[in-house]
Amino acid sequence: MPSPRSGARFLGVLGILLIIASILFMTYGVKGSWDFVLQLRGKKLLMLLTVAYAVGVSTLLFQTLTHNPILTPGLLGYDSLYLLLQTLTLFIFGAVGYASIGAFTKFTIEAPLMMAASLLLFRTLTRNSNGDLARLILTGTIFGVMFRSFNSLLQRLIDPTLFTVAQTSYFAQFTSVNVSMLMIGITVMLISTIWIWRMRYQLDVMMLGRNTSIALGINYPRLSRNILLWIALLVSVSTALVGPVSFFGLLICALVNACTPSMTHRLRIPAAFLMAALILVCGQLIFEHVLGMQGVLSVVIEFCGGLVFLWLALKRQS
Repeated sequence: MPSPRSGARFLGVLGILLIIASILFMTYGVKGSWDFVLQLRGKKLLMLLTVAYAVGVSTLLFQTLTHNPILTPGLLGYDSLYLLLQTLTLFIFGAVGYASIGAFTKFTIEAPLMMAASLLLFRTLTRNSNGDLARLILTGTIFGVMFRSFNSLLQRLIDPTLFTVAQTSYFAQFTSVNVSMLMIGITVMLISTIWIWRMRYQLDVMMLGRNTSIALGINYPRLSRNILLWIALLVSVSTALVGPVSFFGLLICALVNACTPSMTHRLRIPAAFLMAALILVCGQLIFEHVLGMQGVLSVVIEFCGGLVFLWLALKRQS
């Protein structure tokens, strides 16, 4: 059994690398006013850290809940569901109403709908799959296609100006920052950190399976419901900040599972955040400041995550 010191050393190394990457991100190639540049890059850095936490931790929780290292919320249609809710809000209120309700009001409307819909979606998926991974993935993919198709239909029914507004949230991008949404994301991150950290030992027991968890005194239905609600809220935050990133969480959890000396959540939760933050900060540093935006970080992340998904799927079948 790995010693606690090995886990602490692993987190320490990730933390030091993240600090170095963050300093380089804030200072590399700075020209002109330091006050303006540091303020601009500081907002982007906070956004990257918030998205890293939301995607990494939500995927880790989802894999703990499903007892499967190959599933992610995005793979089962959660991202598409949130985008559909955004387009539906735009369709109902129009461009003026959509812009006037503000980020906080919009999030308070969309997030509860996302949480309620995710509970219904997950129960439908698990009830119809009967533990069959292939059937679960297929059903989730069908739901994702259905949400995207309905989303596209709504975008074609609305005014072209509204269509342009809707299209801006359809693709992942890490270059612009919505400050109001960022503040909401940071608040959600801090509150969820407290709850998730308090539940870390129960999450360890949950990995043993439903029957074993219940036998050991875990209120499995209530804990599962609470986890689903936090997953939906974190997916809402990440999608609202940068757009859908279906395979990024899978890439992060695969790296965490391969590199961490222990499978306990007291180690894997901070490792998932640090690993995701390190990849996002380093990637954005390279593409934005070194290459001068000659590449798109989200495309590379999704490509690598897709390869990891194929590798994991083929590995399970062999």
